Amino acid sequence: MHLARLNRPFSKIRTKLLSRCNSQVALFDQNEYTESPEYPPILDMSIQGRKARERQRLYEKIKNLNTVEEKQIALNMPRYYGWQCVMLHEDKIPYNAMPLIQCYTRTHFVSIDKLPSAYLNTASSAEEITKSLKVNIEESLSIELEGVERNFDMSAEKSLKSQQEDAVARCVVKQINRIISNKLSDKVPHILSTQLDYDPRHEAFWFVGGVDIPTSVLKWRKKTGWYKDRLYENLDRPVQYLGSPFLAFRHRYPLKPLIPYSEADNPDFKVEKFTYSPNTVGYFTAFRHATNVPGYWPGDYEEFGVLSYHGRGHLLDRNESYGSTDNLEALHCQAMIASFGWLLAQANYQGFTTYNDLTYPLTTQTVITNGQLWSFYAYQLNTIVMNNENIDTNTKHNICFGTKPMKLFESIENGKIIGFNEDVLNMLIQFYLNTPEQREYDMKPYLNKDEQIVADIEDDKKRCWLEKTYKHLVSNRPRHRLLPEIYLWEKIYKIEHNTRFFEPKRRPFELGINPFKRRLDEHTPPYIPKVLRPYPKSRKKFETTYYPDV
Repeated sequence: MHLARLNRPFSKIRTKLLSRCNSQVALFDQNEYTESPEYPPILDMSIQGRKARERQRLYEKIKNLNTVEEKQIALNMPRYYGWQCVMLHEDKIPYNAMPLIQCYTRTHFVSIDKLPSAYLNTASSAEEITKSLKVNIEESLSIELEGVERNFDMSAEKSLKSQQEDAVARCVVKQINRIISNKLSDKVPHILSTQLDYDPRHEAFWFVGGVDIPTSVLKWRKKTGWYKDRLYENLDRPVQYLGSPFLAFRHRYPLKPLIPYSEADNPDFKVEKFTYSPNTVGYFTAFRHATNVPGYWPGDYEEFGVLSYHGRGHLLDRNESYGSTDNLEALHCQAMIASFGWLLAQANYQGFTTYNDLTYPLTTQTVITNGQLWSFYAYQLNTIVMNNENIDTNTKHNICFGTKPMKLFESIENGKIIGFNEDVLNMLIQFYLNTPEQREYDMKPYLNKDEQIVADIEDDKKRCWLEKTYKHLVSNRPRHRLLPEIYLWEKIYKIEHNTRFFEPKRRPFELGINPFKRRLDEHTPPYIPKVLRPYPKSRKKFETTYYPDV
């Protein structure tokens, strides 16, 4: 009886194993043959192939993150001290910068005398409004330009003339916007629902591929043996835009596209590459964290740009030898970089990044003025992916329609406007009449349906930690422990010429440590005092961090 009892469970186990094996064999036999042969993928096992797969995994991880803030933190994860960014400022345009701006923003520029065909529906109604507002606009111009004496708070960064021109233009823009908005508020529904920002903060960050490597990187590659076969392999250059318009309008819905999205692949819109170093043009680099700020924080309902006003006082600080032709190109560059930067930041708040391209176009309108001269630009953003993997394969391009500077009036004599140009005011009013529309498709395909921003997270600790970390990165405050400085004598006698080899190696560059490659999460978390630890006892001495897993 004892042996029988022992054999019963063993027999049951044996029958179960046999039945499971038979089922697996049956499934294997069932799926063993296919109509066409199936082979495993052949992977490129070279260094370039392995690195490319690592980058693709990184792009996919960033794409799958839930919230906007986590995606922005993930862009900064590889650099604790920030990226060495090519700095593009709205009001600092060097000589002959248009090829670089067009390549870095992937923008095809079209010079026009009238607004594109997308504004034909608003032309007739704009003419009637222009005639009714002409007297009010003339009165406000004469008061702002001649009837007001102003005291300016000047800074040392710009000249006196440029700051005065921008200050006067800012006042003129506010008055003209007030008059037009009051006139159209009862006729155009979207005017009342728009959000108006004064001097907002516009920042954008992205990567550009296909650019020649810096000289310092080339020297480092020659010293190492890993880059013998790929010394001149291109790198992704981080680019950061900084700007602040006079006024900016935002709405809950985006503007209609200027051209069909399928036309973004048109080969006529192709932009020539600019492979030279940005230093050759006049742009320089600085270490800072990647920031994408369209003038508001994530979660704002009015999240799509409609119209922005910018000044042109920076032209007065340019060298007179540049000529009128380059000054005109500088205005076009300012419009392209300002429009692209604003729309790129908005796209990041929709869940797209410089690694994950747009699935629909975004449109904005830009006005550059000093009160008398007015330039109008309509910009459509079709793509934001310009890194090394996509610089040659991506066929989409952005497009910008722009006019030359036009005079709103000729002069002011005895408080009266002479030679008022109604066509300029007509174009401006058409920008106001361009109505945003709701789109049928999903506007945020790469964001979680339940948690699109950090404020939607239910976990209090995680929500507060992510919010604090994101705001700290966006503030771009320096770290409490600064980068180790390389003194000039060290560069001469230790780096350029190894003449102090007898000294002990203690500095990071002597130990083979690159402090710039430090990751964002490579630090000790905040210490938890014993009094604040969970009761009764806990061995957890440091707070939990919630960095994205990228």
